[in-house]
Amino acid sequence: MSEKTPLLHYRLTSGSTSPETKNVHDHSKAKAGIGRLWAKEKGDRKLGVMVGVVVPTLLSMFSVVVFLRIGFVVGQAGVYQSIVMFLVAYLIITMTVLSVCAISTNGALDAGGAYYMISRALGPEFGGSIGIMFFFANVCGSALYILGLVEAIMSTFGIPEEGTAVVAGLQVLPSGYWWSLLYGTALLFICFIVCLVGAHIYAKATFVIVIIFVVVLTTIFINFIIVGPIVVMLPGNSGLNGTSTRTANYTGFRRHTFEGNLLPNYTVDYTTGAMMSFAKVFAVMFNGCTGIMAGSNMSGDLKNPSYAIPRGTLAAVLTTFITYNVLSLLVAGSCERILLQKDYNFLGDINIWPPLVTIGIYSSTISAAMSNLIGASRILYALSKDNLFGGFLALVRKTSLSGNPWFSVLVSWLLVQVVLFAGQLNTIASIVTIFFLLVYAAVNLACLALELASAPNFRPSFRCFTWHTCTLGILGSLVMINWGYISQALIFHQVRKYLLMLDVRKDHVKFWRPQLLLMVANPRSCTGLMTFINDLKKSGLYVLGHVKLGLLDGLPSDPLQSRYDSWLSLVDHLNIKAFVNLTLADSVRHGVQNLLFITGFGGMRPNTLVLGFYDDCIPEDDLQGKMLLSTGTGFDAVTPSIDRGEQRSPFFPDVRGAYDLKDLGEEEYVSLIADAVKMGKNVTLARNFNQFNREVLVSGKKIHSHRRMTGPFVDVWPLNLLQPDSRAYVDICSLFLLQLACVLQETRAWKHARLRLFLCVEAGCSLKKEEEKKLRSMLKELRISARVQMVAWDQVVELHWQRRGGKVRGNLAESALNVEMKERREEVEKEDVFQIFPNNAAQMTDEYICAVNNLIRRHGAPKPAVRFLYLPRPPADTSLYCTYLHQVDMLSRDLGPTLLIQGVTPVVTTDL
Repeated sequence: MSEKTPLLHYRLTSGSTSPETKNVHDHSKAKAGIGRLWAKEKGDRKLGVMVGVVVPTLLSMFSVVVFLRIGFVVGQAGVYQSIVMFLVAYLIITMTVLSVCAISTNGALDAGGAYYMISRALGPEFGGSIGIMFFFANVCGSALYILGLVEAIMSTFGIPEEGTAVVAGLQVLPSGYWWSLLYGTALLFICFIVCLVGAHIYAKATFVIVIIFVVVLTTIFINFIIVGPIVVMLPGNSGLNGTSTRTANYTGFRRHTFEGNLLPNYTVDYTTGAMMSFAKVFAVMFNGCTGIMAGSNMSGDLKNPSYAIPRGTLAAVLTTFITYNVLSLLVAGSCERILLQKDYNFLGDINIWPPLVTIGIYSSTISAAMSNLIGASRILYALSKDNLFGGFLALVRKTSLSGNPWFSVLVSWLLVQVVLFAGQLNTIASIVTIFFLLVYAAVNLACLALELASAPNFRPSFRCFTWHTCTLGILGSLVMINWGYISQALIFHQVRKYLLMLDVRKDHVKFWRPQLLLMVANPRSCTGLMTFINDLKKSGLYVLGHVKLGLLDGLPSDPLQSRYDSWLSLVDHLNIKAFVNLTLADSVRHGVQNLLFITGFGGMRPNTLVLGFYDDCIPEDDLQGKMLLSTGTGFDAVTPSIDRGEQRSPFFPDVRGAYDLKDLGEEEYVSLIADAVKMGKNVTLARNFNQFNREVLVSGKKIHSHRRMTGPFVDVWPLNLLQPDSRAYVDICSLFLLQLACVLQETRAWKHARLRLFLCVEAGCSLKKEEEKKLRSMLKELRISARVQMVAWDQVVELHWQRRGGKVRGNLAESALNVEMKERREEVEKEDVFQIFPNNAAQMTDEYICAVNNLIRRHGAPKPAVRFLYLPRPPADTSLYCTYLHQVDMLSRDLGPTLLIQGVTPVVTTDL
C-alpha cells in the first residue's frame, strides 16, 4: 500500500465496518502491495491497457483449450451445445468482469486479485476463506497447464504403447503414467526455478510469447481455408482397438461434415477412460475462461488502473469469445467427428507446418503454468501478511533480498507437484472449474454487498453494473457447480433407520405387495415389459436385474461399475421407479441365483421373479433413434470396438440377430423357474410384450371415456389348463393370479380396466352353477370386482380324457368329481409349497394344448390388453424340461401380451 493513496484506499474499504478489517488495514498499511507480479520495483507504474491488462488476460484465457481441447468440445457436445456452453460460460464471466471493473474503479486496488477485493469488501474472515480457495485454484490451474503440455509433448514425441498404431514423428520418449509424471515434474521444476529468480523474467518474455501465439493462431485460421482434404493417422492411445492403423479425415469445408457435427455425441474420453457428459465437457471448456483476473492482479503496476482494467479485461473477454466460436464453427465444418474425439492434437496434424502449432502450444501453456504458479505464491504471501492464520503461515512471509517471497513459491511448487499425480488434464479440469466458479461467485457477492449497503464512499467510476448483474453472476456461478446435497445424507440416514424397523418376522398377508425382480438380457428389446412391470409393482420394490457372463479372475477390474450410469439413464428415460442390480457370473442360472439371494435389504426383498419368455422371436430394438433429454445423447450412439456386442457402448449392445446364439438353453431356462420356486419365489413369465404399448393404452382410455365405452380388458384364466383333471379354482396359484390382476387394475393408468374371469366348466355338469356361485362368493369376500364368464370346454377336455383311455362327462361323473374336488382342496390346504415339487405327470398332447389355445383366443373379444394364465410348476424330472417348455409355448402362442404365473405364497385374506 503506497503512502500516497490513503484516501483511495479508504474509499475502497469503507463498505466494510468490522474491527477485523481495520486491523488488517492497519497491519498491511505500512507494507508493500500483495505480490505485484510484473513490477520491476515498488511503486513503478508503467504498464498501459494492452501490455498490462489485455496481454496477460489473453494468455491466461487461451493456451490449453484453444489448441488441445476445442476439437474435444465440438466432437463431444456438437455445434449446438458447444455454442450454448460458450454463451453460458461467458455470461457468467461477463457478470463477474462487471463486478471486478466496479470494484477496481472505486479506489486503489492493490495486487492480490480476488483475495484483495473480497477481503477488503466483506471482511477478513470471509476474504481469508476465499483467499485459500483462490490459492488452490491457482495451484490446480498450474498443474492443469503442465499436464496439458505433457499431453502435447507425448502426442508428438511419445513412443506408442505396444499393439497400438504408429504415428509419424520423432517418437523417442517412453510413454506411460510414471513417465508422464516424470516429464511433468521436470517442466514444473523449470517453472519453479523461474519463479524463484523472480517474476520479472516472465514479464520480459510476455511480449515474445504473445507474438508467437498470434502468429500460430493466424496460421490456424488460414489453414482451414487453404489446406485440402487430409487423411490423419490417429494416435495409438486413442482407444480404438485393431491391428491396423486407424485414420480419420480432415475434409475441408463440407456441408455433410458440418451437419454430422451439429448434434452431441458424448463418448468415452480416451485420455481418462471416463464417460463424458455436458457437465464434464463444460468443465474442460470453462478452463479457457478462468484468466479474467490476470489484468486486475496488475493494478499496482498500471498507469491508470481505473481506466485500464475495465477496457482491457472486456476487450480480452470479447476477443476470446469471438475466437472460440469462430474456431468451433471452422472445426465442425472441416473435421470428421472421430478425428475430433480421438486426436486432441489434430490442429498440428492439419497445419501447413505442424511444428508451428507445437511451438504455440508449448510457449502459451508454459507461460500460463508459470502465471498460475506465481499467482498462487503471491496469494499465499498476501494471506500470511494479513496474519489471518496466526503463526501457521509465518515461514511463508520470508522473502529474498529483492523482495521475492521464495518460501511461498516453494510451498506452491510442492502442492502443484502433488496435484500432478492426477495424471490427466481432464481429471482435474472439474476441480479447477469449481474453484474458480466459487471465486467468481464471491467477487460478485462482494460487489453486491457494497452496492446494497449503499456505502457513501462506494462510487465506482465504472457504472455498467447493477445489483441485478451481481446477482446473476452469483447464481450463474453456483448453478454450474455440481454440489453434493446434504439431503442425500439425510435420506440415507432415514432409509437405513426404517429398513431396520421393517422386521420380516412381522410380515402379514394382508400387507403383502408385489416386490419384483425383472431379469433383462438386453433393455433394447423389452422396454414395453419394463414399463408394464412398473405398473404392476403397486408401490412395491422393483429391481431390474442383468447377468453379464464372465469371471472376475481374468479381468483387471469390475466391468459392471461403468455400466450402471447407462442403466440408470434408461430408468430415467422410461420414467419408471426401479433399482438396478447387475452381476457377473459364469452362467445365467448362477447369476439369477445370486440376484435372488442378495437383492434387497431386510424386509424389502424380491418375492416374485419375472422372466421374458423363451421363444424364437427375433427381438426388436425399441431404443433405435431414441434420445436422452438430459444429455442430448442418442441411445444408438456408437463407440467403435472389435467386439460387435459392444458396438453400442456406452449404452447397450445390439439386439440378438436371427443367427446369433442365446446365452442360455431351454433346460437352463426351465431351471431358472424351478430354482425360484424352490427358493419360495413366485414366478412370472412375460410373453409378447413387444406388442404392448402403454402410451396407446393410456390414450385409448381417454378416447373411450368420453364415449362412455369401457376401458381395456384384463383376462384371467385361473385354472391350470395343462392339468384339466385339477378342478380347483381356490389354490394358492389361482388366488395369486387374481391378486396380481387386481393390483394392476388399481394403478392409475389401469383404473378404467375391467377384469374378466373365465371359469372353465363342462356344459352337462350340474356343478356349473355351484362353481360359479362359489367363485362369485369368493370374489365378494376378497373385494375383487370382476365379470365372471362361464366357458364350456367339453370338447377340449374330451381330448385329454381320450388320451387317458376313457371319458368322464356330465352327470355320470358328478359323484366322482365331488369327491375329487374335496380331496384336492384338502391336499392344497395341507401342501407345503416350499418343499413339495409335484411331477405334473399328466401327459398332454399337442392336439389338446392347441385346442386350449384356440379356446382362449375365441373368448378374447374384445381383445384384452393383457392375459393372466396359470403356469404349472416344472416337472421334478429334469429330462422333461424341454417338453414342459414346449407345452407352455403352445399354450400361450399368439395370445398377445400374456403373463404366465406360478404363485407359491399366500397373498389374500378376508380378515381385517
